[in-house]
Amino acid sequence: MKRNKIINSFMPKYSITNIINKSLVEIERVRGFLDAIELRKDSFSEMQKETLMRESHYSTHIEGTLLSLDKAKDIIEGKKIKTIRIDDKKELLNYKNAMDYISTQLGKNNSINEKMILALHKVLVRGSKAHPGNYRKTQNYVVNSRTNEVIYTPPKPREVPQLMKQFTEWLKTTKDISPVLIAGIAQFQCVHIHPFVDGNGRAARVLSTLILYQMGYDFKKLFSISEYYDKDRPKYYQAIQSVRDNNMDMTAWLEYFIEGLRSQMLEIQKKGTQIINAEKAVEKISAFTLNPRQQQIFKYLLLNKEINNDKCQNLCKSIKRTATRDLALMVKLAILDKRGEKKGTYYVLSQNIVAIMRDIKGQQ
Repeated sequence: MKRNKIINSFMPKYSITNIINKSLVEIERVRGFLDAIELRKDSFSEMQKETLMRESHYSTHIEGTLLSLDKAKDIIEGKKIKTIRIDDKKELLNYKNAMDYISTQLGKNNSINEKMILALHKVLVRGSKAHPGNYRKTQNYVVNSRTNEVIYTPPKPREVPQLMKQFTEWLKTTKDISPVLIAGIAQFQCVHIHPFVDGNGRAARVLSTLILYQMGYDFKKLFSISEYYDKDRPKYYQAIQSVRDNNMDMTAWLEYFIEGLRSQMLEIQKKGTQIINAEKAVEKISAFTLNPRQQQIFKYLLLNKEINNDKCQNLCKSIKRTATRDLALMVKLAILDKRGEKKGTYYVLSQNIVAIMRDIKGQQ
């Protein structure tokens, strides 16, 4: 089986293509948008919580957890969930804790060293047999889960400390490189070295995010790059493998990585604009004097097509009777329209509110 030779120092090879350039420009534009917008504190906080939950879910889902997005949300919110694997819950919460940790590093621009990477790994695999916070002492392999074929043999265990030292030394010399490129390169190199018994993919993705956070590219903690990867896992793995197939040239991987981040930025911009419009709409209907629960229902429907009683209870943390009363009042006020019957009943924004939203968009 072929193995890449260890060189004396890490020097990534790549080209800045038109695809990379265009994506970087668009990322910078959305970064400016995020710096300029002002959202209500509660709206902003909800967006961040949702993003953290999605990133924790999708990153661990890539690695094989069987949790649904809804169950992941319930676990992170501290609800008791039956019929789930304990290891899935542990992985999810460990990832969330690792993301919480790197949030403390926002804008600090501290030098990322081996000690920090080992500390991240310790959090990611806490409570497992994967030797948390230690480099592997055994040979590991990357295997195709469907065919059991070995698709990549990482460096030998004795080579790992040297490779990690070279990699972290390179991170200190990147002042003239875009932080987005640094993050992409770091993610690949960590996966390529595969320094741990387990948790290498998760460690690489958290490390990549940490680099962005430290260098002022946190995008207000509103992006979930793992969601992009999980939507098409074969493409994600192919992008990683493309580096090894092209004599360690990272260009194709970086195009993929930056396109993923760009797509996330556009989603953030779309969501941010929707929330700004939602907040304006809430002000427009302030004469209705909705209580906080009803305002929450209203804002939810400005971002989603419909809501039913069960979803309303979950959203507002209320009982069925309270949710029924809130929804009925909003129908009476001509804010919502009721659709369907019995168990199939759901609610949508009324045409009156749809017209108000159209006016708000027309004024922009």
